[in-house]
Amino acid sequence: MKPAFAINGRFYGQPVTGVQRYAREIVNEIDLQLSGQNVEGQLVIPPAVKAVPNLKSIKATRATGSDGYLWEQVILPARAQVPLLNLCNTAPLMVRRQIVCMHDTNVFDAPDSYSLAFRTVYRVLLPSLARRAAVITSVSRFSAHQLARHIGIDPDSVMVMHNGHEHVFRWNAAASTLAGRLSGLRSFVLLLGSKAQHKNAAFILRQASALDALGIDLVVAGGTAEIFAHTKTVEASNIHHLGFVTDDDLAWLYAHALCLAFPSRSEGFGLPLVEAMALGCPIVSSDQSCMPEICGDATLLANPDDAPAWLAHFSALVSSKALQADLKARGLARAKLFSWRNSAQAYLKLLARL
Repeated sequence: MKPAFAINGRFYGQPVTGVQRYAREIVNEIDLQLSGQNVEGQLVIPPAVKAVPNLKSIKATRATGSDGYLWEQVILPARAQVPLLNLCNTAPLMVRRQIVCMHDTNVFDAPDSYSLAFRTVYRVLLPSLARRAAVITSVSRFSAHQLARHIGIDPDSVMVMHNGHEHVFRWNAAASTLAGRLSGLRSFVLLLGSKAQHKNAAFILRQASALDALGIDLVVAGGTAEIFAHTKTVEASNIHHLGFVTDDDLAWLYAHALCLAFPSRSEGFGLPLVEAMALGCPIVSSDQSCMPEICGDATLLANPDDAPAWLAHFSALVSSKALQADLKARGLARAKLFSWRNSAQAYLKLLARL
């Protein structure tokens, strides 16, 4: 059977951040939805991919040759069927019958978070792809408008395909070992570590002493302590750096945290927001970028530079079980608006029309 479409599988050789999580979940859901249909898809992967994903209706093809951008621009278009689905920002310039999902415009909005080489490639590639690709998608309406502003396209021409929440139900908090590692922990704020400056993690770290006075610990998950070197190392007895954590660990942290602190200045979607809501974890979030769009009324919002406002939210949460319960209920309801299944269905409909 000739494949009806192809998927750019370069992301299977990359570390899994929110962008790669999006791609993996969309591919898995498309594979499920093709089950029982007389339709087959093709997943083209580069030689750097060690583990081939186990899919039933999407056939993996390894296209050998170079890696990285060169593979994507030269090898991929020669080996892939069209139409081509690209889920991680970049795509081959020579293919016109393709969909390209551009997650954010952080290389324009927060350039200091990226290397010169990285942002140079993206600043050249994204506008070129926007002019040539058949369809551009993004993950939030905010991101669609930012793409329009930076690369000169009509925001209404960008189709919004949200992230989903269903993957968190595969996680198992009971399999985590964190309960033993964090014995004696007080109520804690969860911060997901990142060295990217626009994530604004240092803003929360600098509030450690004030949190301590409220009887609150700060748990930093992801990355390592070294990623915070630019903060001149905030030292506080109530900061607990976990470094890398598994998905099961994340499930445990979301289940036990007083709240997730999400102080980012710029996001395309902010997947941890939906993960936290889906697992009943209250959130204190930045009021910038796409965060109000994603969070609605299910989250406490504050300016990412207003420390007193953040501390007031933390204080209100730690002193009010009713507020915690209200935010949990609102979050559980809001998370259901964001579905991998719905986005995968929309991608399949687009591919069928190309």
